[in-house]
Amino acid sequence: MRIGLLGTGPWARMVHAPALSGHDGLDFAGVWGRRTAAAEELAARHGTRAYDDVDALLADVDAVAVALPPDVQAELAVRAARARCHLLLDKPLAATVAGGRAVAEAVRESEVASVVFFTTRFQTAPQAWIDEQAKRGGWFTGRAQWLGAVFSGDSPFAASPWRREKGALWDVGPHALSVLLPVLGDVRRVSAAAPGPGDTVHAVLDHTGGASSTLTLSLTAPPAAAGATVEVRGAAGAAVLPEDSEEAVTAFTRAADALADAARTGRPHPCDAAFGLRVTEILADVETLLDRTEHGFGAADADQSPHGVGVEIRDGARGGSAAAAD
Repeated sequence: MRIGLLGTGPWARMVHAPALSGHDGLDFAGVWGRRTAAAEELAARHGTRAYDDVDALLADVDAVAVALPPDVQAELAVRAARARCHLLLDKPLAATVAGGRAVAEAVRESEVASVVFFTTRFQTAPQAWIDEQAKRGGWFTGRAQWLGAVFSGDSPFAASPWRREKGALWDVGPHALSVLLPVLGDVRRVSAAAPGPGDTVHAVLDHTGGASSTLTLSLTAPPAAAGATVEVRGAAGAAVLPEDSEEAVTAFTRAADALADAARTGRPHPCDAAFGLRVTEILADVETLLDRTEHGFGAADADQSPHGVGVEIRDGARGGSAAAAD
């Protein structure tokens, strides 16, 4: 499979390019970026070609990996799908529900494969834990704490404009949801949301399986407090998501394998664009409720479509704006 890379930012340099260039089953065909000089430098480092025309790259490859801000990713993902390119996308899928829906519809209409890189879902021990807890069932409640020190420590992502605008909800919220949803079921309702210190967000979710869960998300935690914890409790007792020491490059390589498999077999991956859209909808529900709470309104009730997408909030509209870094 010939694959190109869209994006030249820290995540592209640290993860995407090394994984693609080191993958024996892929032909890393080129790099496009919004900054031509950065694309040329990254391409030269990995022995591939820099493109100054994104459509030329799309015409030359079978698939693209995207490491761009979510609003830019959504626009180019639609363009790539219509060019019949399979998609290896970053989270969040888009900065708005409309943007995410456009990607999911383009993937469906063009009949291309898609995988969204939720890092935890492509790490061996955490994914095995998720599969085990989903099979066990009977969960009563869950909690996910995803605390980062992006803005309070020394992070290469601290200058990311979309992270400064959208904060932890849209950056680490997708990771938390990617673990909770397969274990507890889809979200029926966002029943509460409140801000905490810095960009911290707290949310309470009701799941279709009958359980409730809480989220605590932050990019402004003290460095010593940073880390991720997911715990579920139910009839079987308590279960805690195991830590995993696998590098992000290893996980991304596994995501690339998943895309190749989906493209070859035609079977959708669990973390496809449709799942990415569902996560985007839930993030938008939380964001809307945060806005409503500030103005004294209540919870965000959601009517679920039969396919688990297309949630609409009563008495309110969704908000959203930019979100990942080139």
